[in-house]
Amino acid sequence: MNITAGKYKGRKIFAPSEKITRPTLSKTRMGIFNTLFSLIGEFEGKTFLDVFGGSGIMGLEALSRGFERVKVFELNKSAANIIKKNYNSLGLTPDLTLGDSLKLVKNIDETFDVVYIDPPYNCGFYEDILSSVKGNLIIVESSENIDFSGFKVLKQKQYGNSMLSFIQKSTEKLAI
Repeated sequence: MNITAGKYKGRKIFAPSEKITRPTLSKTRMGIFNTLFSLIGEFEGKTFLDVFGGSGIMGLEALSRGFERVKVFELNKSAANIIKKNYNSLGLTPDLTLGDSLKLVKNIDETFDVVYIDPPYNCGFYEDILSSVKGNLIIVESSENIDFSGFKVLKQKQYGNSMLSFIQKSTEKLAI
């Protein structure tokens, strides 16, 4: 797996066992960041939260493309070690919190410019996370229908079995 664009383009990223994570494919990552750019413009100075870190590839893509800061949550210790290894291979130190993403999202005070939510498919707790997350723009990757009540769906894209939804709380205006 390689970073697809930006200053770390082409750099190899290691992934945990597929029993632990389901890495986001390069075509999907490119689609996410292209759509994100069309919605918010330049990434410089912006913050990014990856709620389910896996290999850390989404946070690294964000940093590579110019995001100022990335925070990563990951529950699995083996995956967290791979995230550290991937960041360190680029001379970076991850802002990584090990723990249950649902609990971490509920307890974080910071609001991020972009929040990426890609939990294990068919986990059944999208709504719990969405009710707690603090983000100006939220990207949800899923394989199931999700109730986005209370959110404005800005864009949706299908990539194979994955549906990408770019949403924001319906009371907020895209101000990033």
